[in-house]
Amino acid sequence: MNRATQNLENDHVHILQLTQVMEKMAQMSQLDPVYLDEVADLIRNFADGLHHAKEEELLFPLMVEKGFSNHNGPVAVMLHEHVLGRNFVKAMTEGSRELKNGNKDAENQVREALMGYANLLQSHIGKENNILFRMAANLMSMPEEHQLYEQFTHLDSGSESGPSSEDYIRRVQHLVNLYLTK
Repeated sequence: MNRATQNLENDHVHILQLTQVMEKMAQMSQLDPVYLDEVADLIRNFADGLHHAKEEELLFPLMVEKGFSNHNGPVAVMLHEHVLGRNFVKAMTEGSRELKNGNKDAENQVREALMGYANLLQSHIGKENNILFRMAANLMSMPEEHQLYEQFTHLDSGSESGPSSEDYIRRVQHLVNLYLTK
């Protein structure tokens, strides 16, 4: 088993839970801007900030070094989908701001952004777990895999970037308890 790609797959478990929370939020009769902001913060700092940083700054450059292109093919598709996800988060954040300012018309924008992000990430994670990470595991030498895993665990510790992965996971679990265990 490749510990580096397993580390990323472990993140995916919690990111998928967050997408389930987002789906539930989108179906509710009333949107709570406080929890919308919490979801947006978790996406920006955990899913995008920490997890996508591991991919974009460490894994994908290694794959490019090994012959993959970041202009077409699987790495390029993943990078493009990361950008699409950021656009959904921007729309969700702008809509949440509008809701706080009393604009009820922003509810549809927020619901569409919640569902768009959730659907995108569910598909995206399936591609990474089942295709991209298998490719990555097959091309890494043991020393490369070990170094990558060490870099991932350093980022996960939060020693340089702020909160640790465990801090973010606790926040995701809080939302899961609020929205999915009733």
